[in-house]
Amino acid sequence: MSRLRLAIVGAGHLGKFHARLAASLPDARLVAVVDPIENARNQLASETGAKPLDNIQDLFGLVDAAIVATPTFSHSDVARELLTGGIHVLVEKPITSTVEQANELVQLAQKQQLVLQVGHIERFNPAWKAVRKRLHNPKYITARRLSSYSFRSTDVGVVHDLMIHDIDAVLSMVNSPITRVEAVGISVLGNSEDMVDARLHFSSGCIANLTASRVSHTAERSMQVFTDECCATVDFGAREARIVEPTAEILSRQFQVDMLSVDQKSRLREQLFAELLVNSEVAVEDSNAMLDEQLDFARAIRTSTDPLVTGADGRDALVVAESILQQVHAHQWDGIAGNRRGPMAQPQGDSVLEIDDYWSEDDTVILRRKAG
Repeated sequence: MSRLRLAIVGAGHLGKFHARLAASLPDARLVAVVDPIENARNQLASETGAKPLDNIQDLFGLVDAAIVATPTFSHSDVARELLTGGIHVLVEKPITSTVEQANELVQLAQKQQLVLQVGHIERFNPAWKAVRKRLHNPKYITARRLSSYSFRSTDVGVVHDLMIHDIDAVLSMVNSPITRVEAVGISVLGNSEDMVDARLHFSSGCIANLTASRVSHTAERSMQVFTDECCATVDFGAREARIVEPTAEILSRQFQVDMLSVDQKSRLREQLFAELLVNSEVAVEDSNAMLDEQLDFARAIRTSTDPLVTGADGRDALVVAESILQQVHAHQWDGIAGNRRGPMAQPQGDSVLEIDDYWSEDDTVILRRKAG
């Protein structure tokens, strides 16, 4: 079987990582690097042995697949042109700037019978993969994603930049419609929100609390997932995971703490996470999440099957992200009678977000999973 011919579109920060890894793929060949900036494309092409190009139209007939690592505002146009030309696409997150654009790409990929994958890389994080199969029917989820300001991705706010990773991870676990979204956020350095807290309510009863900041003096990428059987803690940055599993006596509510003697309480206080709430480290295999993402892209193309993160998954995460942003922009900072709204704390009219197709008449159902 011939090697997959691959291109990287965008020679910026993420494009460089993608190109260096793609050049090492065993059953693929990095053919081209595309970027309008001559120095950027030439330097990356020279480093990886690829051909430097300044126009994606030059890829038609030259490659089978492309990884799009351009600014978010260009995702829709670039991916649409590639798909129309018969090229499989892995596009970085968020899939597009708007839900309408995302739907267009999903439908186009289906029509063209091409793979459309979205770069929600945390799904390939080895710590996440190590615990994901043990998280059945989540009931309560907390996620914190904090970083300093990178001065990259300034064309989007923190919801599309950072929080969308956790939105996608939550949606991959909770197979239930969202019934309510609550959110508040503020802008600090630019024209977009830099700090956001959101709460997602699912019809299954699950609650997800998400916090994201890109103006934090500490860095954190963590998630806790509570199910009927365990609590899992994932540190995406350190690539570590732990599971706390209550004993059968605890789960069945048979444990009676008031019946314990003073000596028993003293002993169990020291042994709580060894005998009652058994805390154990999960074995995590060492792997490169971006490389695994690229390998999954190649596998999906060769087997004509879905990638782990489909275009529809990326679209659904964007729907929730826009729902969160609608609440962020609607928040009244001075109460019901006040007129300061949104992350900029300035009077605003109606929300600029148009997601009416995803809201019921009484605004109670935000997202219903749709086939495709």
